[in-house]
Amino acid sequence: MTQPFTYTISSIRFDEHYQPADSTRLTTNFANLARGVNRQDNLCKTLTMINNRFNDLAHWDNPNADRYSVEVDIISADLDVAGDGHTFPSIEMLQTTIVDHKDNSRISGMVGNSFSSYVRDYDFSVLLPAHFANHPESKPPAEFGVLHGKLFQHLLRSETYQSQFDKQPVICLSVSSKRTYVRTGNQHPVLGVEYQQDEYSLTDDYFHKMGLTVRYFMPTGSVAPFAFYFAGDLLSDYSDLELISAIATMETFQKIYRPEIYNANSRAGAVYQPSLNYQDYSKTQVVYDREERSQLAVKQGKFTEETFITPYQDILDEWAAGFAVDKSADEQVA
Repeated sequence: MTQPFTYTISSIRFDEHYQPADSTRLTTNFANLARGVNRQDNLCKTLTMINNRFNDLAHWDNPNADRYSVEVDIISADLDVAGDGHTFPSIEMLQTTIVDHKDNSRISGMVGNSFSSYVRDYDFSVLLPAHFANHPESKPPAEFGVLHGKLFQHLLRSETYQSQFDKQPVICLSVSSKRTYVRTGNQHPVLGVEYQQDEYSLTDDYFHKMGLTVRYFMPTGSVAPFAFYFAGDLLSDYSDLELISAIATMETFQKIYRPEIYNANSRAGAVYQPSLNYQDYSKTQVVYDREERSQLAVKQGKFTEETFITPYQDILDEWAAGFAVDKSADEQVA
């Protein structure tokens, strides 16, 4: 009998006082900043960068570039698989709220932005390396990303999610350093100039299994395109301020984590291949240990295997076999 998976959604404010929850992945961009002796300084500088970038993009009727500030909440979805009250930290995203100080109002921003998942750690840091160790010349295994994609789509269809959020999430990530991106003639007033890639990346395919399509845009003032993963219509389903909240938030994180790409001293050209070996870039004043983050991903993947995949394997297999995925994104990935 298929188990009726249930979710519990909670939130915590990402501000200068933020302390990561025990269930939060320590490699998650927002959690990584809130560690060590520089934690409060990191958080304050990150929030300032988000606000400044938001006002830079939302420049109309904003002569002093201080009309808006952005509040960021970490949204956590915990999954009860067996119906016994024991939950696993399934997915974390960010939700932004825009504070308009001129009108003294609060405006809903984007939900999504960053994306954190222990199961993704398992797929990329445990399942995939084990597969390629035995089959170095092959493609990823057929099951790669399938369970994760179904869990994500199940969350979005759940009454728990739909009762709290009236729009689908938009995830904004770095472009792949293994792909080449070509500038098109299409330009959006907020998202900026659109790029197209030569081939879909492994991450693109992974998010496709979550029911999300991808487009690549480089906003005005940015130096490299971003990958926007979404369901529906990215250009029509969201307001300018919602899109700006996603750009301001995620460009800030990417400048900190991938300064070689997103804090480079020159803009991407008409044909662009990102590189983490690029040397002409500026560092932010935010302290970040990228090497530690890579090491922790493996530990988190093994934690997922031991506490979620292995003990619930039979239940997960039975549930996944009966879950129908959304096929609307199929034409996006060859």
